[in-house]
Amino acid sequence: MSSKASNNPVLATNRKARHNYHILDTLEAGIALCGTEVKAIRNHELSIEEAFAVEHKGEVFLHNLHVRAYSHGNRFNHEPVRIRKLLLHKREIRKLSGQLSKEGLTLVPLDLHLRRGKIKVQLGVAKGKNQGDKRETLKKREADRDARRALSEAQRR
Repeated sequence: MSSKASNNPVLATNRKARHNYHILDTLEAGIALCGTEVKAIRNHELSIEEAFAVEHKGEVFLHNLHVRAYSHGNRFNHEPVRIRKLLLHKREIRKLSGQLSKEGLTLVPLDLHLRRGKIKVQLGVAKGKNQGDKRETLKKREADRDARRALSEAQRR
């Protein structure tokens, strides 16, 4: 097995997800894509900032994932924004629907990455943060940064 197959390059990251939500649980899912979508995603021509996932009738779908039309595509090119089916096992879907039935929980894509040549999405079961939680997170991050900085300066002396 080559070292190239072992690493999982990230194609897109939802940077706002961890800022706006408390991530309670994560799981990985495949996505049903057409050929030009795969080529456009591998060229990093996508946005997952507005994307979210919904469980409906025993299946999970990804909404608002924007994949730009492939530049070398022909008349069979894909729609940039369409509902895409996520590929999960039934037990994973049952577990998700049980978690999502709780009040205030949603399913948010955290990133898109490659695993063994296949495009996968990292989903997070999330609970929304209010403004105070966001400020608290920023203060904690700043305090951690200051502590690391003081520790590294103390080690230099």
